[in-house]
Amino acid sequence: MADQPTIKLANRDDIPEILAMIKELADYEHASQDVEATEESLARTLTFDASTQHTNPGYAKTLILRLPASPTNPDDKPGAVAGMALYFNNYSTWRSRPGIYLEDLYVRPQYRKRGFGKLLIQELARETLLIDGGRLEWNCLKWNEPSLEFYRSLGAKEMVDWVSLRVDGKALEKLALGHSNS
Repeated sequence: MADQPTIKLANRDDIPEILAMIKELADYEHASQDVEATEESLARTLTFDASTQHTNPGYAKTLILRLPASPTNPDDKPGAVAGMALYFNNYSTWRSRPGIYLEDLYVRPQYRKRGFGKLLIQELARETLLIDGGRLEWNCLKWNEPSLEFYRSLGAKEMVDWVSLRVDGKALEKLALGHSNS
């Protein structure tokens, strides 16, 4: 419908918008200095809509939410990118089923409080069921109470018994070479 936003898998032409939103999210999370993504790295590592001529067997996918062709808000540009959900598949050994891990959910500030974040997560829930997945999961920063409240309102539960762990940068290189980080 012309008066509803659209959510579709990104294509290569969306890379500049994806990178811009990655940087906007990093700025919101006070981590702008940590963004290493470039248009070239995204082109190599993302999977794009197979219906376009430029597809890629990448590692992650991005859903793009665009404003309606006939927006109700006079300040909105028809078809503008309002948000994204960048995700990849994971796997549960206990359930013996695939799942989806949401790496980044982002709705641009001027488009928040319109239900777009919920629409993106609902689309990911449908995608999870489509692959016979057992779960949809993600992380959220502890200080980001507005997002935590939003996620709780969707029925998401905080995994308080689990601790997120990560090895990256120099520590990853040392681990790969068999060196101890202690």
